[in-house]
Amino acid sequence: MYNVIKGLVLTESRCWDPDSERSYQDLFDKLDTNKDGKVDVAELRAGLTAMGMSFRRGAAQKIVSSGDENKDGGLDFNEFNKYLKEHEKKLRLTFKSLDKNNDGHIDASEIKQSLEELGMDITKEEAQTILQSMDIDGTMMVDWNEWRDHFLFNPAHNLNEIIRYWKHSSVLDIGESIAIPDEFTEEEKTSGGWWKQLAAGAMAGAVSRTGTAPLDRVKVFMQVHSSKSNRVTLLGGFKQMIKEGGVASLWRGNGVNVLKIAPETAIKFMAYEQYKKLLTPEGGKVQTHQRFMAGSLAGATAQSSIYPMEVMKTRLTLGKTGQYNGMFDCAKKILRKEGIKAFYKGYTPNMIGIIPYAGIDLAVYESLKNAWLSRYAKDTANPGILVLLGCGTISSTCGQLASYPLALLRTRMQAQATLEASDKSTMTGLMKGIMANEGFFGLYRGILPNFMKVIPAVSLSYVVYETMKSRLGLR
Repeated sequence: MYNVIKGLVLTESRCWDPDSERSYQDLFDKLDTNKDGKVDVAELRAGLTAMGMSFRRGAAQKIVSSGDENKDGGLDFNEFNKYLKEHEKKLRLTFKSLDKNNDGHIDASEIKQSLEELGMDITKEEAQTILQSMDIDGTMMVDWNEWRDHFLFNPAHNLNEIIRYWKHSSVLDIGESIAIPDEFTEEEKTSGGWWKQLAAGAMAGAVSRTGTAPLDRVKVFMQVHSSKSNRVTLLGGFKQMIKEGGVASLWRGNGVNVLKIAPETAIKFMAYEQYKKLLTPEGGKVQTHQRFMAGSLAGATAQSSIYPMEVMKTRLTLGKTGQYNGMFDCAKKILRKEGIKAFYKGYTPNMIGIIPYAGIDLAVYESLKNAWLSRYAKDTANPGILVLLGCGTISSTCGQLASYPLALLRTRMQAQATLEASDKSTMTGLMKGIMANEGFFGLYRGILPNFMKVIPAVSLSYVVYETMKSRLGLR
């Protein structure tokens, strides 16, 4: 962008001085095509495009929104000047944090190290690909001018936001809670940004689960009651539930499913940080296999803590109208009739299922990410929201596919009080019975509604997460 501005915007200036208001004034005049003393979103977008700059979708809107102090829909020169100067200061701090050896340049090894500190293992070649997207003079190093020119008209202003393109975020809530937790930078941990992101994620999960609750209930219904002799179809399951309890019954069990998000997220985050410290040598970097182990252990810790709520969710979901008067009534009846052990039915398959889900989810995401970087990251390291959502959706779906038989066994064991005595068994007994009576595909009963809810769940999660981030001041 430096050369573009110098060539197309500042042709009469002998040099570009980022601290010079004259330089900013010339740039402002160039962008203000209708000469009304303001640069609006359309003018900014058209001007940057004319300069041959690549920028994220929505970047122009975010820049104007961030700098528009009087909320008149455009930036006057004072607002424009102030935004660029403040943005440059933040970019310089980020540049210094990446420049590990303080030589005034960023090379591929420094990019690789910074990504590793955020839990992302990439090859040297992939780091060089990212570097090339910013390297104007072809030296395979990025100096301050090149760094500033690349990000000056990009709303991302710190290392967290710039690298967040490729962080595997748990914002994609598809109803399962055993994915590896988010990584947070030291800056986020000390500034309090981490809890805002967790809060935004929790709200996204709550809305997503509520929006897809009917599909989740019919999935559980099919997992427990469908068999060769009593086949429950998707449409038939919905008709049966509506006939028994009305349309509102489609959300039965959703309350406890939403309530368990907050404690589980908090426990998982705290446990994850502790396990990383235990598994990593002092002063060492967190490697991918250590991150996987720490994430799996954190997931097991969180699941163990809130598992009674999982059992109550299943019982409420399968309950008939009037059977339970809310979550606490359900808990009292389970405790009185079946004892404390009933709250941990299905615990073993649930714990075993964490390993294939978390492992495959992480492995597939990393593979897709690396494939995109190696093939398409030429002009920018930003994959775009469709690629990010696609990678997250595919990796989560693959994880679910691998762990689904264990999830089905868990659900049937949780629901044993609602089943006939002949259907009650241990995990191995249940599996043998399903294989003998229904075959291998009997372990995938209910997989159709489970897959059907993935796309709406991911879409709802993303929209709510981005809205909450904005409301909490994370932009």
